Amino acid sequence: MRTLAENLKFLSIFATAFVLSVFVANAGLVCADNPTFAPVKAELVRPRDGLGNVLAKLREGKPVRIGYLGGSITAASGWRVKTREWFAKEFPQSDVSEIHAAIGGTGSDLGVFRVERDALRHKPDLLFVEFAVNDGGAAPEQIWKAMEGIVRQTWAANSRTDICFVYTYRTGYENDLRKGFSPRAASAMELLADHYGIPSINFAKQIVELEAAGKLVFQSDEPAGNGVIPFSKDGVHPLDAGHEIYAEIVADAIHQISKTSEPIDHEPKLEKPFVEDHLQAAKMVPIAKKMLSPEWKQLAEDDTLSKRFGNRMGTLWEATEPGSKLTFRFRGSSVKLYDLLGPDGGQLIITVDGKRMPKVVPRFDSYCTYHRIATVQVAGGLDPNQVHTVTVEVDSEQPDRQSVAFRLKDPEVELKSPKYQGTNVRVGQILVLGDIVP
Repeated sequence: MRTLAENLKFLSIFATAFVLSVFVANAGLVCADNPTFAPVKAELVRPRDGLGNVLAKLREGKPVRIGYLGGSITAASGWRVKTREWFAKEFPQSDVSEIHAAIGGTGSDLGVFRVERDALRHKPDLLFVEFAVNDGGAAPEQIWKAMEGIVRQTWAANSRTDICFVYTYRTGYENDLRKGFSPRAASAMELLADHYGIPSINFAKQIVELEAAGKLVFQSDEPAGNGVIPFSKDGVHPLDAGHEIYAEIVADAIHQISKTSEPIDHEPKLEKPFVEDHLQAAKMVPIAKKMLSPEWKQLAEDDTLSKRFGNRMGTLWEATEPGSKLTFRFRGSSVKLYDLLGPDGGQLIITVDGKRMPKVVPRFDSYCTYHRIATVQVAGGLDPNQVHTVTVEVDSEQPDRQSVAFRLKDPEVELKSPKYQGTNVRVGQILVLGDIVP
């Protein structure tokens, strides 16, 4: 029989063990594991937790908004349009509308910053996310951070919004798929989808199977003949017949997913992240006039560039004079600018916390026969708890234009034309992992 002292010691040890066990159990709910990447077996459809919320609204005849976040494959008038039309035909009692949130040439690293502005503020009931091709060169860890940020922002905005990952095809992806595995980017997304119970549809798997059966060619400039479908001209962007295949895959997948789908609140899934350094805090902040030196001007709504890019970038500010400055403060770890590259683009001098970066940053590259949306990294790896000051200045020299010469018929003459002259910088938003400080 224990003495009083022994009993007290026993109770103390028991209490400590109990507290530790509770702490460990709770920590398991809120702390991310350290995921390890491995190729994932390719499946055409993985229903997981389904699409119960949006399907319930469709069946009840309620209005439904479907968002499409992705790159050029989704930006094209292809599977995006065809699937929206299929939903409308399949559920004629429901008013089905589309949220076009795709931008060519962009991946999830930009998508995580723009998802709120381009998609979530329009209150989607279903969000398709398509970045498996444009994320093809990214490391799994980078994909996880960005894609998880998209997921968590979506459910933080509305935990009843359903999400579906889709994996499109590009030449080269058949190498993994013929072995039975999803390519690296899709495999990384599948591991994240498993964690959050997000359904996925692997378009690429069926494209490769059709090619193996002799029913499709991946890439062709001419009609294939004999009923064989030419999927694309460039091995990436589907022709109409390729988009039709994608749309049919979605239709079949929705029927399969619907068999096990029930309405669900996704909020409890946010308790435990997949990776600790996810980008849920990523945001897009408009540039304010007070951040700019007097030389900057706001492009009018009827300006050619505003009409082309304003719907994505908001107000566009332009600086053409060397020495023009953009200055702001932020508390966070990294910041980028959402800007335009173009044939008349200048270059930037970047200073962070009083330290000038050693190299100027050109806003021109080998594709710059036209203007397009881009981002420029300004600062990264900073102390997230500190306030940092950034100054971006237009350099007096214009970038070397020779990198684009191979695209021109007569580069000697064309590169001297007004089109390729200037130190012009055009910016729309600040992409910050943190918060802008007044």
